[in-house]
Amino acid sequence: MIPILPSPPSLAARRLATLLAGVITTVLLSACSPSAQDSAASKTLRIAYLRDNTTLVSLDPFQVYWIEHRVVVRNVVESLTDQDPKTGQIIPWLAASWDVSDDGLAYTFHLRKDVTFSNGARFDAHAVKTAYDFDKAFSARLPTVFGATYLAGYDHAEVLDDFTVRLVLSKPNAGFLQATSTTQLAIMAPESYTLTDAQRSAGAIIGTGPFLLKSYTPESNVQLVKRQGYAWPSANVQNKGDAHIDGVDIRYVPEDSVRNGQFIQGQVDVLWPRAPFSDVDQQLFKSKGATIQTRSLPGPALVLFPNTEGEHILADRTVRLALQKAIDRKTYASTVYNPQFPVVDGVLDVTTPYFRSQGAKLAYDPQGAEKLLDQAGWVKQPDGYRAKNGKRLKLVDNISPTETAGDVLLQDQLRHVGIELILNVLPTAEWYRNNASGKYDLTSTYMTRADPIILQTIIDPRTALTPSVARNLYAPDVLPKAEALFDAGLTATRPEQRAQAYGDLQDLLIDEGSSFPIYERIWQAATARRVSNFHWTAEGLALFNDIELK
Repeated sequence: MIPILPSPPSLAARRLATLLAGVITTVLLSACSPSAQDSAASKTLRIAYLRDNTTLVSLDPFQVYWIEHRVVVRNVVESLTDQDPKTGQIIPWLAASWDVSDDGLAYTFHLRKDVTFSNGARFDAHAVKTAYDFDKAFSARLPTVFGATYLAGYDHAEVLDDFTVRLVLSKPNAGFLQATSTTQLAIMAPESYTLTDAQRSAGAIIGTGPFLLKSYTPESNVQLVKRQGYAWPSANVQNKGDAHIDGVDIRYVPEDSVRNGQFIQGQVDVLWPRAPFSDVDQQLFKSKGATIQTRSLPGPALVLFPNTEGEHILADRTVRLALQKAIDRKTYASTVYNPQFPVVDGVLDVTTPYFRSQGAKLAYDPQGAEKLLDQAGWVKQPDGYRAKNGKRLKLVDNISPTETAGDVLLQDQLRHVGIELILNVLPTAEWYRNNASGKYDLTSTYMTRADPIILQTIIDPRTALTPSVARNLYAPDVLPKAEALFDAGLTATRPEQRAQAYGDLQDLLIDEGSSFPIYERIWQAATARRVSNFHWTAEGLALFNDIELK
């Protein structure tokens, strides 16, 4: 998933914004029209997202990738378990309880007996088996499907009775129980699995959730309607019955000024962009009675990964450690975002279970960086940049889809110690190709999951979706150590074993300069005065059945 951050507007963009402002004003003045009043008076929650993703579009739980789509899916289909957003503990949902074998290869779930799918079918052990076995077959047919990594090690399901099912693994996967709480392994009615992949991706999904997917129009909107008779929420939800609201209307509004204007004028109840709000916008929204909802997304922070292969400059550990010291993360957070924005504290965001702070090792130390570069033989030239044997200390950073204010700030920070950072802005397809072929010195990629096992999907060369990036970030002597820690985390059967393995892995990635955390991945939403009981899930989603509208 490529990060989307605000970039400095071009002259053309500013002119376009000015032109749009007149149009927006005209539109917003109609907010008190009968249709707008009817919408505001209804019990429909109105959400404005940044944009849709029609390249990675899928509302099929097992295929879903785009986090905004996952919010939709989470309210239609449900999972065996859920995860406490504060503690990371796995808690009941469609399964009332479960047992895990001592070897970690068998998970026996005791299911609720009062659950039905929205088509009237009974939720039972046979439905669970159908779902998990279908997903396994899907993974075999399309190994790159996003849900495949969540299902790693799964072999088969055994129906012990109508409401008891055993999921059997062929190899250990310490993250499997957490995987059963995610949208990726949500369970649909058996009827859904008779449809085509494309049909499910387009929204033909039948779940047990408190809402039904009424319609999905790519790049336009999604509509959800309340399901009657719902009574089996996650243990995270306070409301034990039907949703308080009648439905949800999600609109995709790419233009910031239009989206913000709609929120300020009361046409939108929840403003939910991809990038965090600016300090100015936050203050404006608060002045209108809005609440700013904030959560760090679990999984890796926004991290730059080095290319240590062959003759690349970052093959030298001393240079990597100098680069680590040259990044002023505190200034980055306060300048690019706002003074209250949290400073990144490690490889993982703080909401990820088994997070270990690396803050002391990430302290800004430009003098220390310069000393290390001197030791490595990189000498400052009259222009302020460093060189060695006639070669300039120049690093190429692969960026897509656009250069951001943060990229420019980082470029300036590195310039102060004599490192030239080239911002190589590429179309998405070319960005992927360059990563795959190793044409970069620095690059970034991330995924959101509330378990450190997500690191194996990103930076374990044996299982990563982009193996070249994962392989290139380790010096030859570091890779065996990293793989041993990945294996220890994957096969652990006790929480303290996982904590040790993943904590040591985080230490290794920083100590060896194999990862350069830049900023905490914060997701924010502004909720209007009339919205109450908005809560984040463990993975930065939201369950709408608790929300009330005044």
